[in-house]
Amino acid sequence: QVQLVESGGGSVQAGGSLRLSCAASGYTYNRYCMGWFRQAPGKAREGVAAIYTVGGRIYYADSVKGRFTISQDNAKNTLYLQMNSLKPEDTAMYYCAAGPSCLLSGLLVSEYNYWGQGTQVTVSS
Repeated sequence: QVQLVESGGGSVQAGGSLRLSCAASGYTYNRYCMGWFRQAPGKAREGVAAIYTVGGRIYYADSVKGRFTISQDNAKNTLYLQMNSLKPEDTAMYYCAAGPSCLLSGLLVSEYNYWGQGTQVTVSS
C-alpha cells in the first residue's frame, strides 16, 4: 500500500519561505517519479516540480523556477519542496504524488497514480 503524507503547509506573507515534506511508504522510493502539484480554488491542478531519479529527470513549472527546489532524502523516504520568495499566486492546496515514470513532462496529473491528502499554503500580500 503506497501512502503519501504531506506536511509543512501554513500561512506566510509574500516574500517568505516554507518547506513542504512528503513522507512516503509502501514502495521502492527512488524508482518512482515523485512530484508536487497544486490546486487553487476554481483552477485545474497543475504540476509544480518533479524528480525522477532512476530516469535522470527533474522538472519545474516555469512559474516557480528559481524560487522552488525539489529534493528527496531516500534514507528518510521523504520528498521536499523548498519554497522561497513566495507570492500570493502560490496560494493553493499542495499535493505530493508518485507515479511509475515521468520521462516526458513530470508535471502531468496523468503520470501519477498515488496522491497525498494535500497541505494548504496561503501567501498573503
